[in-house]
Amino acid sequence: METAPLIDPFARPITYLRVSVTDRCDFRCTYCMAEHMQFLPKRDLLTLEELDRLCSGFIGLGVKKLRITGGEPLVRKNILSFFRAMSRHLDSGALTELTLTTNGSQLARFASELAACGVKRVNVSLDTLVPEKFAEITRWGRLAQVLEGIDAATAAGLKVKINTVALKGFNEDELIPLTRWCADQGHDLTFIEVMPMGEMGEENRLDQYWPLSDVRARLGESYALTDLPDSTGGPARYIRLNETGQRIGFITPLTHNFCESCNRVRVTCTGELFMCLGQEDKADLRAPLRASTEDDGLITAIRAAIARKPKGHDFDYSRQRVAGQMSRHMSHTGG
Repeated sequence: METAPLIDPFARPITYLRVSVTDRCDFRCTYCMAEHMQFLPKRDLLTLEELDRLCSGFIGLGVKKLRITGGEPLVRKNILSFFRAMSRHLDSGALTELTLTTNGSQLARFASELAACGVKRVNVSLDTLVPEKFAEITRWGRLAQVLEGIDAATAAGLKVKINTVALKGFNEDELIPLTRWCADQGHDLTFIEVMPMGEMGEENRLDQYWPLSDVRARLGESYALTDLPDSTGGPARYIRLNETGQRIGFITPLTHNFCESCNRVRVTCTGELFMCLGQEDKADLRAPLRASTEDDGLITAIRAAIARKPKGHDFDYSRQRVAGQMSRHMSHTGG
């Protein structure tokens, strides 16, 4: 089977794959899901064996970093067996990093096993350190459970990065407390602009939008900032706070276009390959997975899709309307 690396039409090597293993979650964060979500029938989801074949196919084509997402990936039944299967690619050297993005609710149960599978770091979504506000934003979540999970991850030797969605009028007043808490705990911190993904009912995404240019300016009032050239293979831009030495990331899909260096693609829990988070074009990988036990059709479908990867996306909040809004929820595509 041909194993030439994946190169898109703009000469960008595709080395980073994000895979959603479930659309289900034990939280209902207001910017991510509707409160009463209609989840996909389980028959539509890729089986763990299919996920193994799919990820292994990408790894054979040069993917070096694999991030597992959801929904909440750790609520998927028997998900640790999938992490154990993927660890063989770490052992062989074909894969250089296996990681996940999680809400932290299940980390107390799984952190030590994840570390045993070769996971070195995790991203934990956390938008507030106030229990009442945490319950409000997640609808169903308990802050104490997440903090316990973060402590368990640290105890297991996992490096924790906190991902915080910047939400106007919600966590503006926690900017400095969150930053100080991360510094005290030894966690990196990345701020993310809210994205126009899926219909939220009563939630107005424009009202939630807090541009990270303002977040950075407010940090600059309390700290001396140094721009960093660091890249972790994702879209974040980084600064260092000179007083604490900690690294702060900014993911700004709406005010700073980061597409020129894009090296990643996403696969949904149903096997849809999205070449760009901000475009609707997708390729069906579930059909070739289920059509044959051989992977030739899967590899052909992957290559055909990468040949259509666009140069960039269209997110824009100008003129007080959401241009380029995506119809699917983040829980379907994967965070």
